[in-house]
Amino acid sequence: MPYSVLLVDDHRIVRDGLRGILSRSEEFTVVGEAENGAEALRLCEERRPDVVLLDIALPGLSGIEVTAEVVRRWPRSKVVILSMYDDEHSVVSAIRAGARGFVLKKASENDLIDALRTVAKGGSYLSPQVSDKLLMRIQRGDLDAPAAPTGLDILSPRELQVLRLVAEGKTSKEIAGILNLGLQTVRSYRKTMMKKLGVNNVATLTQIALAAGVTHFPTPERKG
Repeated sequence: MPYSVLLVDDHRIVRDGLRGILSRSEEFTVVGEAENGAEALRLCEERRPDVVLLDIALPGLSGIEVTAEVVRRWPRSKVVILSMYDDEHSVVSAIRAGARGFVLKKASENDLIDALRTVAKGGSYLSPQVSDKLLMRIQRGDLDAPAAPTGLDILSPRELQVLRLVAEGKTSKEIAGILNLGLQTVRSYRKTMMKKLGVNNVATLTQIALAAGVTHFPTPERKG
């Protein structure tokens, strides 16, 4: 049986290209497509794909956040991150979130198929340029260096997700839809965050989020 793959990218032309590549291989079958993180999680629940081929730069939930949710909720679905960027922050964040593969969009068709095959069979795959950068970081001795404190360490992972969306200007209703939460639950998260951080309005909460780099993903120079 071919391995089932869920394609997640907010550009249809990219999904069309990926589907075309996979259609030429008897090893894989596309079982769904999503253009944002919330839709990706819904389809993971419905289709339970073997592999999720996931763009790191998505509207709403980032690819990193989606990866963490997939790994937590459906551990048998393996995530391969697809990205234009090979910066250390993106790569290390993806791996720490649970991604089993990281492929650059400039990779060849054969490299993509090799990555999906390797991950589907239980292995891990990094594009050569990515692995070279990580090797250099290991050689420098700073791969395991602690991340710089953001001042938001007291927030839970879910609170950080809500905070990121607040900083992007999303309303409580929009956040509820993106995260598949109840409206009152989102409002409760906002209230709890403001209490933890010692602020009393959303404007200040947003300023704190921006100053801490919560909206760093995706980078401003994202794909065209």
